[in-house]
Amino acid sequence: MAVIKQTNYHDEQNRQNILKMRAVLETLPYFCKTFFRGIEEYTSARTRLAYAYDIRLFFEFLHEANAVCAGMEIKDFPLSLLDQLTRQDIEEYLEYMSLYHKDGRDITNEERGKARKLAALRSFYNYFYQSEMIETNPAALVSLPKLHEKEIIRLEPNEVAILLDQVEDGTKLTSKELVYHKKTKLRDVALLTLLLGTGIRVSECVGLDLADVNFDVCGIKIRRKGGYEAIVYFGEEVETALLDYLEERYRTVPAEGHENALFLSMQNRRITVRAVENLVKKYASRVTTLKKITPHKLRSTYGTTLYQESNDIYLVADVLGHKDVNTTRKHYAAQSDERRRRAAQYVKLREKP
Repeated sequence: MAVIKQTNYHDEQNRQNILKMRAVLETLPYFCKTFFRGIEEYTSARTRLAYAYDIRLFFEFLHEANAVCAGMEIKDFPLSLLDQLTRQDIEEYLEYMSLYHKDGRDITNEERGKARKLAALRSFYNYFYQSEMIETNPAALVSLPKLHEKEIIRLEPNEVAILLDQVEDGTKLTSKELVYHKKTKLRDVALLTLLLGTGIRVSECVGLDLADVNFDVCGIKIRRKGGYEAIVYFGEEVETALLDYLEERYRTVPAEGHENALFLSMQNRRITVRAVENLVKKYASRVTTLKKITPHKLRSTYGTTLYQESNDIYLVADVLGHKDVNTTRKHYAAQSDERRRRAAQYVKLREKP
């Protein structure tokens, strides 16, 4: 009988990203392989793949908009082309990224999207410039788009309670959704309670194995961005939800190769990031129509609440797995929403009779 080797979720994701990366490289000029080999030691496969997609977009723009490049296949672009391009070419590329048409649809990029694409291009140019393979570095001359701070979208405490109540009783679900709800209720309660009670990323959540949950210390072992492991601790509400779900989980026969997964799909396979995003959207839409709630917004809800309760930005950074506390401070400590709410009570326009 054939034995199916169980694959660690994160290792499998890494393998898939490497395979996707190889496919993208086949569409790019030959010298791109040199760049990606050069940054392999200090970047993840996921980061390299994102860079590859962005760099391919740059070459596709040149092929469409540049008279010299239009006469060549992208794969045939020479390294010397990088020296022929100017600051203006890169600025035109960023402007093009604001709105372009691909695969039958219009695609837009706001300031953050364009900043990421310029960062990829800067890294690309910088590698060849520092390696003395090109003589100019026009990407370094282009300023990053100014990023405007965005309001943190999160659930209020009463909305969190309503959301979890909705997951438990499903009163606002359609009759079709209720059929599935009967089968997934305990899983969904455990999953959303875990996200709201620990602030872990959705990728960290779907990657959890049964063995990663330790009720002796009330902690879960997760794989953070960057590949390192960490223990995140949970409270009584999360513990109860997980224990309730595990009674059902241990009675379930998983699909082959998915025996270790903590959270299973309706097909008894490891649940996917997309599936978690969809179930969060389904339940949250019954709670609030004014906020677009995603798994990341549940993470923001946890981070904001933790900061308001502890007033310890270093604790928040540590628990959320931020390598740079300034990332945390930028999001959670600039000026809390609660302080702005109190400010509304300070100014009186008319005396009450």
